[in-house]
Amino acid sequence: MIPITVHTHISAPREEIYDYLADLAGRVAFADHYQEQYHLTSPRSSGEGAGARFRLKGRWAEIVIVEAIRPRLISEQGGLGRLGATRLYSEYELTRAAEGQTRVELTTGTDTRGRLGSLREGLRWRRWYRRQSKVALERLRKVFEERPEGTLARTSVAGFEASKAPRFGVSPRYR
Repeated sequence: MIPITVHTHISAPREEIYDYLADLAGRVAFADHYQEQYHLTSPRSSGEGAGARFRLKGRWAEIVIVEAIRPRLISEQGGLGRLGATRLYSEYELTRAAEGQTRVELTTGTDTRGRLGSLREGLRWRRWYRRQSKVALERLRKVFEERPEGTLARTSVAGFEASKAPRFGVSPRYR
């Protein structure tokens, strides 16, 4: 699929937006309308190596942050579908737009293998994904500008038990 790019302007410091986007546990607060059954794949939820798994239009997808350059770039790669046969990638680029404003640009796409994959990732998928990405960025803007009451939704590792965390190299005080 040809990559799609959507953007929005948010009235918040670039560093604050970067910190929020680099923490995959917080993604459910603005992307849960199309990323269903979202959970982390490791106890570490932010920075390079952090990963998440979710259902995207009926198919499982998995992403990992492969590059994180504070405060301007977060690059993710992963797989989509059976055995991750379709490569999924996305990139958040944050730039200063004006005094106190940040331009958040999301570029995302898929690389399919074979004819069947190309047909499946056709024009309908592209339109649907562009629309969902635009809604997600609008919801992200509302998180920073309209500050919802209470705490924002967060996710955790599926089946993670804090008492068994030391066995996996994580402090038992992990949140």
